[in-house]
Amino acid sequence: MSIIYKQKIIGVNIISYPTLELIKTPEDLRLLPMESLSTLCEELRQFLLNSVSRSSGHFASGLGVIELTVALHYVYKTPFDNLIWDVGHQAYPHKILTGRRDRIDTIRKKNGLHPFPWRLESEYDILSVGHSSTSISAGLGMAVAAEYENKNRKTVCVIGDGAITAGLAFEAMNHAGDIHKDILVILNDNDMSISENVGALNNSLAKLLSGDLYTSLRESGKKVFSNIPQIKKLLKKIEEYLKGMVVPSTMFEELGFNYIGPIDGHNVFTLIHTLKNMSELKGPQFLHIITKKGKGYEPAEKDPINWHAVPKFDPETFILPESNNKQLTFSQIFGDWLCQEAIDDPKLIAITPAMREGSGMVKFSKTYPKQYFDVAIAEQHAVTFAAGLAIGGYKPVVAIYSTFLQRAYDQVIHDVAIQKLPILFAIDRAGIVGSDGPTHQGAFDLSFLRCLPDMIIMSPSDENECRQMLHSGYHYQGGPVAVRYPRGIGSGATLQPLVKIPIGKGLIRRKGKKIAILNFGTLLIEAIKAAEILDATVVDMRFVKPLDEILILDIAKTHNLLVTLEENAIMGGAGSGVNEFLLKVSNIMPIINLGLPDYYISQGSQEEIRAELGLNTDGIVKSINNYYLK
Repeated sequence: MSIIYKQKIIGVNIISYPTLELIKTPEDLRLLPMESLSTLCEELRQFLLNSVSRSSGHFASGLGVIELTVALHYVYKTPFDNLIWDVGHQAYPHKILTGRRDRIDTIRKKNGLHPFPWRLESEYDILSVGHSSTSISAGLGMAVAAEYENKNRKTVCVIGDGAITAGLAFEAMNHAGDIHKDILVILNDNDMSISENVGALNNSLAKLLSGDLYTSLRESGKKVFSNIPQIKKLLKKIEEYLKGMVVPSTMFEELGFNYIGPIDGHNVFTLIHTLKNMSELKGPQFLHIITKKGKGYEPAEKDPINWHAVPKFDPETFILPESNNKQLTFSQIFGDWLCQEAIDDPKLIAITPAMREGSGMVKFSKTYPKQYFDVAIAEQHAVTFAAGLAIGGYKPVVAIYSTFLQRAYDQVIHDVAIQKLPILFAIDRAGIVGSDGPTHQGAFDLSFLRCLPDMIIMSPSDENECRQMLHSGYHYQGGPVAVRYPRGIGSGATLQPLVKIPIGKGLIRRKGKKIAILNFGTLLIEAIKAAEILDATVVDMRFVKPLDEILILDIAKTHNLLVTLEENAIMGGAGSGVNEFLLKVSNIMPIINLGLPDYYISQGSQEEIRAELGLNTDGIVKSINNYYLK
């Protein structure tokens, strides 16, 4: 049932939420009588809606776990008990109930609350997260530590139906089942409707299967028939068969978990009863709950993808505001190029690890469905799958965020680069990403790719160059190619017909005196503005590997100072490549390397972060002037 608005919302006033107002910490929550929890859930859902609509942020996921969040903190003694959220988009209600309610409107903003659970922010955030599918591995480690500690500390991992598609989650469950430690994994399944045969029936079944009678009979049977393998095996098969008639338990049971569910994840009382029962069970437990992403707000229920993360909006209108900027984003540039390239090329295969919308691939997936593969949250598989396609004579394009490519680094080396397979990596969200914080900044791809032999790396300065580089990289057959581009819109460059760019060739964009700025990527605009002030030369290097060594030497001979500029970690980045080359040829001269410093970059807008790090016009000029003032 959707929330009904009776008056225009002007601001979030906690007095309007009398039950929620009582909750400063989960200790306060656990003092409430159970009959008041439904009211608390309603207020928490409304408070979340009003808060996010005013501040922006992740939205639909949090609405879907209101009852689960309340039930978990009601049953478990957090923060003593370990509660781990995977991946963390759904953790806003958790933050509200754990002492951060009054700061929730600062989330994802500079110096505000972190967008995900973060250890340095709260003792209730037991694991810092950002990438998915880590909860069960970390939780199992905590469960082992808790056993050594011997204080009856519980461990609960909440993982979504998307996150559980990653191999890491199954590796962890396989290990948990093998060593038989006390851990509860909750699968938050919000992509399945609750049909009649698994609704009310399974709520009752969950209480039964997690209750004392069933558990006692189950364990007693194991003891009685422990020395009669044939009978024990038969009883196990009967148990699996009976449960399998109404629940999809077999796979998790085979991994060594006791499976309970599916149950209604929006019935707080069923959740509490089931969690209380399961908290007393020994060994690995698996609770399957069914929720609706965007629960309680009709537009988000109907379209959870577009309402996953939202800008500020008026909740009364039921629509998201349209962007005033009509320029194409780099993701859209990539998606349009992909469609254009595929018109006459049936061997083009596009691959994404669950980022179809973010990578701009919706149109391609619908126009060329047989040439499109979403492999779910499985970055390692995406890369090696592409390797197999390349070996089979096809031409794969792996569209992947910079921060997620880190997860498939071994596959890039072992399965692609060593074999010199012609695979194009379209690396989105390279450089400063912004409000998602340190786990999502694309800070390291140049550093970890540049050291790979025969890897071609291109860094376009605008949308047109991005298209030309994608086209050139796709048709390059000498090995793997990476084209890295940022989040957001470009400079509005005019798009030219596709042509192949000569590999390893840079361009002089402005001629000046004494100072030369060697630019790698979309900071070119800032470099040119700074050069106008300083009368400096600007070189659009375009290629991080191979470097245009002839051009670098020519520039070095005619200038007194070189400044490298990039949106990547300075350590091991493009500027480091320039340093290494000049040292190799014994050309010792002053060089300033501008880029991302040696610490993790927190959240904030892209403009705020670039200004703070000195990667805008003023910052570039200041760095150069400071050099001359030494």
